[in-house]
Amino acid sequence: MDKKKDKEAAGGVTEEIDWGESTVRKEKKNRSNSTWKETLLKSVHCGLPSPVIDPLKCSLINGQYLYFHYGCDGQDDRGWGCGYRTIQTMASWLCYNWCPPAGRCRPPPSLPEIQQALVSMGDKPGSFSGSREWIGTFEASLVLDYFYDVPCKVVHVRGGGTELEQVAVEELHQHFRKHGSPVMMGGDRDNSSKGILGVCTGDEGSYLLVVDPHYYGCPLAEAELQRRGWVQWKRVSSLDQCSFYNLCLPQTTRKIC
Repeated sequence: MDKKKDKEAAGGVTEEIDWGESTVRKEKKNRSNSTWKETLLKSVHCGLPSPVIDPLKCSLINGQYLYFHYGCDGQDDRGWGCGYRTIQTMASWLCYNWCPPAGRCRPPPSLPEIQQALVSMGDKPGSFSGSREWIGTFEASLVLDYFYDVPCKVVHVRGGGTELEQVAVEELHQHFRKHGSPVMMGGDRDNSSKGILGVCTGDEGSYLLVVDPHYYGCPLAEAELQRRGWVQWKRVSSLDQCSFYNLCLPQTTRKIC
C-alpha cells in the first residue's frame, strides 16, 4: 500500500494530518528497542466517551495492552507495516492478560520476527524476510498461534453496509463478552489494518472502538491521540460499503492470570 493511499485509508484522515515526520527527524536515529518500548502507551482508549448516551449493548476489551504504531520501535514501516503493528498490539494484550503454556510467554514479536515466523511455518517464501510486504488477518492468526499457542477465529464479511452491521457487530459483541481480547480488522478496498477494542450498539446503529496503527511520530498523550482520531469510536455505516472485511478474533477464553 503506498504512503498516500495509506494516509487516506487510516480511519478517514487525510493529508492535513501531522504524521510527525519533522519531529521524528529531530530524534536520535539509533534508538534501542528497549528505549522505544518504554515510551509505548498503555490502554489508550481509556477516558474516551461512549458514542451513544443510552446504548442498547456495549462490549469492550478486558485487560491492558500497549499501543503499537508506525515507527514506534525506530523502524520506519509507513505504507506497509500497519498489520504488523496491530499484531503487536494484540500480542501485548496476551503478554499482560493471557496465561500461556510453560515456556511460551514472550514479549510482542518484532517485525523481522513476524516475517521470519511466517517463512518458518511455510506460509511465505524466503524472500519475504526483510521485505516491505504487508500482511492481513489470516497471517495474524498464524502469528498469534505460532508465538503464543492462541488459536484465532477468522470471520469473513462479504460486504460493508447491512451485512457488516448485522454479522460483524454481533460477532464482536459475542467475542468481547466471551474472550475480551483485541481484534484485527482488514479488507480489500479498505485494506488498512485496524485494531478493534469494542463495539457499541444504539437505536440508530453501531460503533466500533478503533485503535489505528498508522500514527507516525513521537509518543502522544492518550487524550491527544483521541483528539486526533487515532483512537476513536467509528460508526459502522461510515466504513467502505463496497469493501469486504475480515476479522481475526483470538480465542482467549482462558484469560486473565
